[in-house]
Amino acid sequence: MDTTPAVDPADTGGAQLTLYTSAFCEPCMQTRAVLAEAARLAPRIAVTELDVARNLERAERDGIRSTPTVIVASADGAEVFRAEGVPTLAQVLSAAARAL
Repeated sequence: MDTTPAVDPADTGGAQLTLYTSAFCEPCMQTRAVLAEAARLAPRIAVTELDVARNLERAERDGIRSTPTVIVASADGAEVFRAEGVPTLAQVLSAAARAL
């Protein structure tokens, strides 16, 4: 499933969270729930989900080795956090705060 952020973080000075997933990935579903809660708590967070198989070039460019992988970037595109596996809500919110 590929989703587009509801709010462009560059427009709000927000944080961009990119979730790389793959089909039939149970940890991906858990990560999706963590990121949804983070976005609910902090409206300046924009989440984009990319299926690795459908976005192979971008995944390779971003150095994705496993799913789920979450990359948190500031509005200017600078990576401030990367998690391979399921991050905690606290990790995501802390990283998003650093990106703001």
